[in-house]
Amino acid sequence: MVEKLDKRHTGTEKIILEAARQVFIRKGFDGARMQEIADEANINKALLHYYFRSKDKLFMAIFVEVIQSFILSSVKLIQDPGHSVFDKIRLFVEKYISLIQENPYLPGFILNELNRRPDRLVGIFKSSGLELDYFFSQIEKEIREGKIKPVEPEHLLINMISMCVFPFVGKPMINTIILSYSEKDFNLFMEERKRTIPEFIINSIKKQ
Repeated sequence: MVEKLDKRHTGTEKIILEAARQVFIRKGFDGARMQEIADEANINKALLHYYFRSKDKLFMAIFVEVIQSFILSSVKLIQDPGHSVFDKIRLFVEKYISLIQENPYLPGFILNELNRRPDRLVGIFKSSGLELDYFFSQIEKEIREGKIKPVEPEHLLINMISMCVFPFVGKPMINTIILSYSEKDFNLFMEERKRTIPEFIINSIKKQ
């Protein structure tokens, strides 16, 4: 059963969540320690455990909040009839990369959770209210209208997601072997990908 996030956090809880977010950004989920989070929040460890009994529960509170916020904005975008499929690809990629830039611990945590507790992640996404039927129907409609080439909607969406996520998952290899970039340069590279990924995908499906 997926725990729903109570958005009515107390002042202390908000301080703890922000401190935990900063530690997770620096250390990742596995490297973070409850004592370090307590120190970051300037509270004692006993008080931290009073609000969040484990690092896992603390992380899940942050994770659910971030994912629900992203999905709510994605639902609004995907279901908006005022945007074409091409516009939605551009906006989705920009939002997705920005989300990970703001929460760089997410890809690693999601991969770990998929191996450790896939049912929990599935439950979170199912309870989020994300509906893809409208987006998929719009793709099929624009195929019939001759605006885009025949493409399976599921493959298109997976391509969009994977091209955004992989650079973050493979960041050590990319930085060391391919780019030899600094952290600042990597962020600039990802800003460029907000533009290059949509154009690559659009050009691959656009009717000439």
